[in-house]
Amino acid sequence: MNTQTLVDESGELRPKWGWFLALGIALLLLGAVAMIVPWLTTLTSVLVFGWLLVFGGVLEVIAVFWARGWPSIVLHLLGGILSTVVGALVVAHPDAGALGLTLLLATLFLAGGLFRVGAAVVLRLPNWGWAVAGGIVTALLGVAIWIMWPFSALWVIGMFVAIELMFRGWAWVMFAGAAREISKAARPL
Repeated sequence: MNTQTLVDESGELRPKWGWFLALGIALLLLGAVAMIVPWLTTLTSVLVFGWLLVFGGVLEVIAVFWARGWPSIVLHLLGGILSTVVGALVVAHPDAGALGLTLLLATLFLAGGLFRVGAAVVLRLPNWGWAVAGGIVTALLGVAIWIMWPFSALWVIGMFVAIELMFRGWAWVMFAGAAREISKAARPL
């Protein structure tokens, strides 16, 4: 794709670059707030997760009654009931939910990081050292979260949400800048 094609296809983006910038700034601000109060962000995230489990479980149980005669109906019924019960427990005890989810994240990071290191060493793809370095960092994050547990449950989920919001916000700001530059380049002289 050449530059002129990109400019022609981005004609719809030109007038909207300000909205993209506003979205990016809003996400950056939300990320900053989330980083300032990570415990509140953790609590909110855990509650939203719990309610999603409750609603998803209830909908799955309802769907089971619509699909009578389906061979795996019992598995879906049990899955829906389990989601509803676990979601209700998380909503009723968000602190315990945050403890469990944080421990699960620590385990995921530790196992995932070690797996990446092992795979990189065995496969030795180009620039495999970077994969080893990334795996080590991920595994160390898992160890750090685990060592600081249960205290880490107060801030880990909230901090991760904050970092994600800030990176997404920055990406939108950069996209808005690019859309604005394309807009300038496309103007006739």
